[in-house]
Amino acid sequence: MASDFPTNIKQLANSYLTRIEKHFASDKTDALFYFGAIAQPVETKFRLRIEELAREHKKNPKDTLIVLLTTGGGSAETAEKFVNIIRHFYKNVYFIIPDYAMSAGTIFCMSGDKIYMDYSSNLGPIDPQIFSMKEKQYVPANGYLDEIELLLDKSRKNTLTNAEFVILQNQDLAFLNQCRQARELSEKLLEDWLVKYKFKDWSIHASNGVKVTAVEKISRAKQIAKELGNNKEWKVHSRPIKIDDLEKMKLKIDDYSKDKDLQNVIRQYTDFMLDYLNQFNPRPLNFIHTRLFI
Repeated sequence: MASDFPTNIKQLANSYLTRIEKHFASDKTDALFYFGAIAQPVETKFRLRIEELAREHKKNPKDTLIVLLTTGGGSAETAEKFVNIIRHFYKNVYFIIPDYAMSAGTIFCMSGDKIYMDYSSNLGPIDPQIFSMKEKQYVPANGYLDEIELLLDKSRKNTLTNAEFVILQNQDLAFLNQCRQARELSEKLLEDWLVKYKFKDWSIHASNGVKVTAVEKISRAKQIAKELGNNKEWKVHSRPIKIDDLEKMKLKIDDYSKDKDLQNVIRQYTDFMLDYLNQFNPRPLNFIHTRLFI
């Protein structure tokens, strides 16, 4: 898309992105707009964009990357690949969520040192999507496992109907194991990244001034992972999780609606980009913008 992107639109998009970089000290900050699924086909494109930014500032190293993320989710494995790429070049990573970041997008956000949202932004349950050959579509692993556990529980209580017995009997054990592994990977990535990045500067308990221990950081991360992955609490995979919900989990979120200048430029930029993308039919599945690429 870079070759046929109208010059005037590119210039305006870059001006918005530059304003966001300046807000966070442009001499030390790069910004990247990511829209679309977090999926394996875009891994190379993502790496090239990050390496392109890194080459540009060899003489003037930048240590912070701002990721403006809008995604319905995707692969936890690809999210892990993205994090490995980013952290090779940047010490600090801040995520801005103008609208939503679901599933693998939520996991991806937890690798950030800071997460910026406003009242209309949301994350989502960390329910990894697994492709079912039987159903010929992606299914939420946690929801699938919960349903199987419900049937198993009914079997233990001898309340399983004949129809439910047939459903249980026809399950693919390898697929169920794949679902469990995907759930465990999602939780592990979230726990590891929270402790390593989000909690790295959490040294004192705000409530009592007592020093925070490594064990307490791990415990907090595990609890947040458990709550974000609680399918019984969120009910559906697309359930929006707002700032208030996240703060009840004791996850610190930076509310950018309290900074009107930042809120205005984020909205101007993302609304502009989405308006442009909506002109395409079909709309691109993935889209990345940096000052150097669109």
